[in-house]
Amino acid sequence: MSKKMSTEEMQIAARARKHKGEALTNLHQFIDEGILQRSYHSLNKQSSAGVDGHSWQSYGQVQADRLPELLSKFKAGSYKAPPVRRTYIPKGRDGQRPLGIPTIEDKILQEGVRRTLTPIYEEDFKDFSFGFRKGRSAHQAIRYMFTEVSFRKKHYIIDADIKDYFGSINHSQLRAFLDRRVKDGVIRKMIDKWLKAGILEDKQLHYPTEGTPQGGLISPLLSNIYLHYVLDEWFSEQIQPLLKGESFIVRYADDFILGFTDGKDAQRVMEVLPKRFGKYGLELHPDKTRLIKLGDKPKGGPRGFDFLGFTHFLGKSRKGKWVLKRKTSRKKFTQALNNMRGWISQHRHTPLIELIPAINAKLRGHYNYYGVTFNSRMLQKFHHEVSRILHKWINRRGGKTVWNWQRFSKLIHQWQPLLKPKIYHSYRSAKSV
Repeated sequence: MSKKMSTEEMQIAARARKHKGEALTNLHQFIDEGILQRSYHSLNKQSSAGVDGHSWQSYGQVQADRLPELLSKFKAGSYKAPPVRRTYIPKGRDGQRPLGIPTIEDKILQEGVRRTLTPIYEEDFKDFSFGFRKGRSAHQAIRYMFTEVSFRKKHYIIDADIKDYFGSINHSQLRAFLDRRVKDGVIRKMIDKWLKAGILEDKQLHYPTEGTPQGGLISPLLSNIYLHYVLDEWFSEQIQPLLKGESFIVRYADDFILGFTDGKDAQRVMEVLPKRFGKYGLELHPDKTRLIKLGDKPKGGPRGFDFLGFTHFLGKSRKGKWVLKRKTSRKKFTQALNNMRGWISQHRHTPLIELIPAINAKLRGHYNYYGVTFNSRMLQKFHHEVSRILHKWINRRGGKTVWNWQRFSKLIHQWQPLLKPKIYHSYRSAKSV
C-alpha cells in the first residue's frame, strides 16, 4: 500500500484487519469534503469534459459551492450518476478502442469511494496480484514470474486470455462478492448507480447490463475484486492444495499466467479453468488460451508466451543455466515503431533542435518500460529503426540540405545525440545464475 496513507485510510485498514472475512458497515462516514477535495486535485487535469461540459479547470471555479452539495446528495442517496460519454481512440493501425468519459463530479465521487474501499481489499488481495495497486508494478510481476520459472522449474505454463473481461463482469455476481466485505448502504447504493449509468454515444443513450463503469475510477478496483474471488482465491486456496507438484499464479489486472512443475497438474487445471470462468459469466478466448511446456520446440508455434508486452522464453544464462528470458513482443515492438513513425512524419518540419529532444523523450519512455535484463538487443533494434525513420523524414523536409547517412550519423551521435538504449530494470537474480 501507499506509504502516504491518510489517517482515515489507516483507520479503515485497521478495521478490515480486525474484522477479517466480515462485512463492514458505516464506511461512508470517512467520505467528507476533505477527501472529495483531495480526489479533485488527484484527477487528470487534461482529461476531456463529460456530458455536463465541465473540464477540470472550469469545475475548479465552482468547486467551493459544488463539493458540499455533492457530498450532501451522496450521503442522502439522492445523487444520480450521469451518463458516461463514449468516444473512441486509435488502437494499432486500423482498430479503435472505446473510451468512457465520466463527468468531473462523478470522477470525484468515484475516487472518494475508491479511496475508502481500497484499504479494505488491500488486506485481502493476494501477493501475486499486481495490477491497479499502488507499489505493485508490471516489472515486479515479471520479476516474480522469473523467479518461479527460473529457480523453481515451473516450466508448464497456462497462458490465458479473457474475452472482453471489463465488459463481461456479471453485476449480480459482483454484488454478491461485495457483500462479503462491504455492506455500507450509502456506498453500495452508489456503486449500483454507477453500474447502471447510461452510456451516451452518437446522441444515443443505452444502459449496460454487465461490465464495470465505462472509464470510471472505481472500475479498476471493482474488476480486481471480481477476479480476486473468481481466480485468485479459488486457485490459491482450493486448487493448489490438491496439486501433485508445485505451481504459481501471477496476475496483472485481467492478464494472468499459471505455472506448474507437473504436466498432469497443468492439464487438469487447463480443463477446469473454462468451467470456473463460465460459472461467473466470463469466457476464455479459445485461440489465445493455451498450455505450453517451456523448452519444447512446437511445430509451427511459438516457443514462449507473451505477458505484459514481453515475449518470455527459456534461454541459457552466462553460466549455462536455463532461465526465463524476455524480449519486447513483436506486437508491441511494431505498435511502438508505428506510433513513432506517425509522430515523426507529422512533426518533420519542426526544427531539429526541438525535434530530437522530443523524440528522445519518447525513446526514454520506451526504454523505461522495455529496458529490462535480457532485452538489450530489442532496445538496440528499436533505436536503429527510429534512426532510419528520422533519416527518411528529415530528407523530405524540402530545402537544399541533403542528409546522407554519414552526415546524419554525425547529427544523431555528436551534434544532436539521439538517446541511446539503457537498462532501467536490472534483475540481480538474473545475473547470478
